[in-house]
Amino acid sequence: MPYVLSHGKSPHGTDWLTEAAAECYLPILNALDRLHKEGIKPRWAINIVPVLAEQLADEEFKVEFEAYCQAKIDAAIHDQESFAAQNDLKMQGVAALWQRMYTRSLVQFKHQWGRSITEAFRYFQDEGCIELITSGATHGYQALLGTDESCRAQIKLGVQTYEKHFGRKPRGIWLPECAYRPHYNWKSPVNQEELAWERLGTEEIVKQEGLDYFFVDSHMIRGGMPLGTYAMNFPQLAELFARSSRYFTPPEEFRSEYEHYQLPNGVVVFARDPQTTVKVWSGDVGYPGDPAYLEFHKQLYPGRLRYWRISENKSDLGAKQPYDPYNAFEKIQGHAEDLVRTVTGTLAHYKGLADRTGTLVAMYDTELFGHWWWEGPEFLYEMAKAMHYDGHLQMVSPSDVIDDEPARHMITMPEGSWGEGGYHYIWLNDGNYWTWEKLYPVERKLRQMARDYRGGPAERLVKQAAREMLLAEASDWQFLISTFSARDYSEIRFADHIERFDRLAALADRVHGGGKLSDSDELFLEECESKDSVFQDLELSLWDKVTPKDAIAQYPPATVT
Repeated sequence: MPYVLSHGKSPHGTDWLTEAAAECYLPILNALDRLHKEGIKPRWAINIVPVLAEQLADEEFKVEFEAYCQAKIDAAIHDQESFAAQNDLKMQGVAALWQRMYTRSLVQFKHQWGRSITEAFRYFQDEGCIELITSGATHGYQALLGTDESCRAQIKLGVQTYEKHFGRKPRGIWLPECAYRPHYNWKSPVNQEELAWERLGTEEIVKQEGLDYFFVDSHMIRGGMPLGTYAMNFPQLAELFARSSRYFTPPEEFRSEYEHYQLPNGVVVFARDPQTTVKVWSGDVGYPGDPAYLEFHKQLYPGRLRYWRISENKSDLGAKQPYDPYNAFEKIQGHAEDLVRTVTGTLAHYKGLADRTGTLVAMYDTELFGHWWWEGPEFLYEMAKAMHYDGHLQMVSPSDVIDDEPARHMITMPEGSWGEGGYHYIWLNDGNYWTWEKLYPVERKLRQMARDYRGGPAERLVKQAAREMLLAEASDWQFLISTFSARDYSEIRFADHIERFDRLAALADRVHGGGKLSDSDELFLEECESKDSVFQDLELSLWDKVTPKDAIAQYPPATVT
């Protein structure tokens, strides 16, 4: 979730955040609450990205969310009156369902969880129901960030923010987009004149910040080649992959996504299971595409509530049939039981191959459950119940696994991600190439200012410049540009953060050199501090110099077995 709060300035787009809270976070908390009361601990690992945690704790979000719920309640009441006038009792009933849903969300938010979604998740972690993990501060794409200092600052700030909100140190991290880069002589993909230079591997930075594990896609565990003709699509990516491949030898031994592995410096990796991915994620062939479930794309204006089901004709919005919540919810238990059978069968097959019990890791974007797939949170509830009573499966968090059974094998991995094709193409292509051309000089300039201006008269300016850079580093922008889902918005947001950084950096140079801020400069700084106010406790020491050789000396490579 990118930073969308604006604090009275021009709006960033807070609907993204309020929708996710109402449709995903609160329904998942409701499912956890019901499971907890039934004595069931699903042990889900839930990643709350630091920039999201900061927004959920912000008073502006809390006020905005309450107003959002009330507006939805009012819209549902209006729709009920309209449907009643048309004598459409079925649609009137769905409108009443929306009224109850948003009323429940508002009551739970204000009274059950004390207006703090982060505290609610912390409660379930403290109760042993889930394990919360962290991520890069603003979901910066680790494998393509331009300096090791930027990579480490993203993770270090992620750890600090987690401790602030959840009262303990995290043990695991969700690497943004599962993007991993090994230690090698890296070269900028957007500046062909730049010489290659030694870069830290992702796991080295993860280890430095005291984290135990992260996740990757299955092809990276197996050591396979990413899919896609990168030399044709984007030559710079082909060069990057060839350069990193010099440091990786494809494995001769069998590797499986149902094992957890140790990297040479001791960090553990888990891989995504492909069998459960399609069933739970796909709207074409998976559970979310069932004709009885709520249609995402068709809304009734002006309230933007949804009243139609996916229907048998998925592509024609005009042919959508009215939603029947009773019929839809009758499907959920069957789908949950089918997934349990899939998990049981997959692990049984692996046990036959390996003669040992494996671990299956199913990873999904949280917004799948409730936002894209309206019935998703209820599916999670039914799935947890079915697994609990199955008798053949044990629900475990990643920390449970590595505490009970340390990794048996040590491996190295190729560079890659969980994006299309398994590499970086979604985040570096002809459409978003320019963002990296803008970002790399910014990262180098911030590194210089954090070192030279710390503690001086320009520190305030540099801290705000750092916030702007962190927000520009979010992987959301390149993704949304590539997928065209919010391209114009993303290009404007990215460019705005870069422009603000450049002006703040120029002011910092002037002040460090003995100059003064004009009244308009002071107003600009105050506006930036108000509009982009995330990470108020940020310290410039986050960008202290990183030395690759020090990391190697601290965590010497082990023999790969």
